[in-house]
Amino acid sequence: MTFQYFHRRCSSLLQFWVCCALLIFAVISSYAQFRVEVTGVGVTQIPIGIATFKGEDNSPQKVSIIISADLERSGQFKSSGLGALGDEVSRPDFSVLRQKNLDAHLAGSITRLSDGRFDVRFRLWDVVKGQDLGGQSFAVSPSDLRLISHRISDYVYEKLTGDKGVFSTRIAYITKNAGKYHLWIADSDGENAQAALTSPEPIISPGWSPSGTQLAYVSFESRKPVIYVHEVASGKRRVLANFKGSNSAPTWSPNGNQLAVTLTRDGGSQLYLISSVGGEAKRLTQSPSIDTEPVFTPDGSAIYFVSDRGGSPQIYRTPSIGGPVQRVTFTGNYNISPSISPDGRFLAYISRVNGQFKLHLMDLNLDKATAITQTVADERPSFAPNGKLLVYATQIQGREALMTTTLDGRITARLAGQNGDIREPHWGPFLKP
Repeated sequence: MTFQYFHRRCSSLLQFWVCCALLIFAVISSYAQFRVEVTGVGVTQIPIGIATFKGEDNSPQKVSIIISADLERSGQFKSSGLGALGDEVSRPDFSVLRQKNLDAHLAGSITRLSDGRFDVRFRLWDVVKGQDLGGQSFAVSPSDLRLISHRISDYVYEKLTGDKGVFSTRIAYITKNAGKYHLWIADSDGENAQAALTSPEPIISPGWSPSGTQLAYVSFESRKPVIYVHEVASGKRRVLANFKGSNSAPTWSPNGNQLAVTLTRDGGSQLYLISSVGGEAKRLTQSPSIDTEPVFTPDGSAIYFVSDRGGSPQIYRTPSIGGPVQRVTFTGNYNISPSISPDGRFLAYISRVNGQFKLHLMDLNLDKATAITQTVADERPSFAPNGKLLVYATQIQGREALMTTTLDGRITARLAGQNGDIREPHWGPFLKP
């Protein structure tokens, strides 16, 4: 989003950063809940029946509904509500479930304990083979019921697909409300948003550390772009880069030891490496053009970035220790906001096509790119940590919204704020148990 917004509107480097300070977001309610709207049909989807958990009516969170929404949003499942059909100790009637053309069945229970916590239990069944695929139990506070629902979704996803689920991971994004900017941390479905930072000045470019314990971002509270690192658990933060000129576009290396950033301290907008604890910055690129939006490859050996060194914004690649620069995108004259899949196979980016900004996906093995969205104002894609989904910002009916999509574009989910705009989403990593 950063390069897209500024490059379209700014004719000089000075104007580039003046424009940055003038970022305006439409108002969003601080306490807005998101609404998940899933559209599209996948090529192959696992039909799963999800029973209403026994005792769910007395729970502050409808666990079975959260799980169903998670699984459908992934694009891998077609869920069917089964109502009150048993619990985790009841062996299901497989003949009835097979008549419903279901491949799997999930059931469970929620019981309020004397100390105010909830005992949540579930069991997953293979309907085709009539086999017990296992289950778990948790004793959690009411505030953790959503998280446990996402973890149950992760369990189901991994058991039935063989890949790790991402439902219990988090996303970060930015809004503006009543003249103040907010950096939010939310569940992967956009719910349960918590404000990590509120500022009267713009906040841009949030990026998760590989551990998921820190966020780097850019704040204009000093009347210029300064890079901060924020400890998610404690809320403490520290300045990472405050060199002369602008400090922007932070992205973490895979090992978390350093960040690639964009600085103008030596004249021009160029890429640098800086230790995650701060200190001196090492210059990576040498050009008279704007080099920005760096992102590391999963093995840390190279960096993709955006530059207009060829006359228009394109995506390039360079070794992370510095060296030759190789152009990556050739189709179209405006390609920005690179994101690399966790397996290193795919490059997601935004391309301007006939005045429309659309999310594209390039298979780096085949050097083939395809537009995967129907929207026309897409911004800043970010891969889920399992590489199966992308989150991005866009506009729908004149309102900005947070979206997820499968890599083939067949299944999209809108996480829409009730009254406003969402910007610059970034999907966090898997969290350690």
